[in-house]
Amino acid sequence: MKIIVGLGNPGSKYETTRHNVGWLALDRMIDDWKAVGPKTQNQAEVWTANLGGEKVLLLKPQTFMNLSGRAVAPIVQFYKASPEDLIVIHDELDIPPNTLKLKTGGGNGGHNGLKSIDECLGLNNYHRVRIGIGHPRDYRPQMDVADWVLAHYSPSECADLDEVFTRTRDAVRMLVAGDMKRAANSFNQKISNPKTAVAGEKE
Repeated sequence: MKIIVGLGNPGSKYETTRHNVGWLALDRMIDDWKAVGPKTQNQAEVWTANLGGEKVLLLKPQTFMNLSGRAVAPIVQFYKASPEDLIVIHDELDIPPNTLKLKTGGGNGGHNGLKSIDECLGLNNYHRVRIGIGHPRDYRPQMDVADWVLAHYSPSECADLDEVFTRTRDAVRMLVAGDMKRAANSFNQKISNPKTAVAGEKE
């Protein structure tokens, strides 16, 4: 069994923010894989699906981002899942928009959701699917990082995310099949030319 986590903040006001891109990507998988749910378990919404005979749980922590580990760790421990069975999808400041990167283990890069998971699990050698949101220094140098990640995607940016979510879904499918090397070779590349981001634009 694999556990797939999309990181984000609960509440409608955060729904289409950059920090919630992990949740948005998970929504695509829930729809495409016709996952059953949700049920509430340990402060998370949980869906169940089957991929090629492998049972997968798709989790949306209902804590805020910096407490994500409180929702994730109890479920990982309950199912006695190993680190390689955990896949976490999250936003990444240091990757250009419309870019996907995969890695296993390593530091949290200051990401509060990963930091919480690392602390609550007592380990960090799980898979990460990192969706680039870009850094404000490259797009809006006057904007604080916190404001950048909590800014809403513009309508045009939301349209551009469709390809990102398709590739995220396909990468996760490979990870579920246990093929990290192939997934990294296939998806650790630029998706398309990064476009100038428009921060703070409400839909």
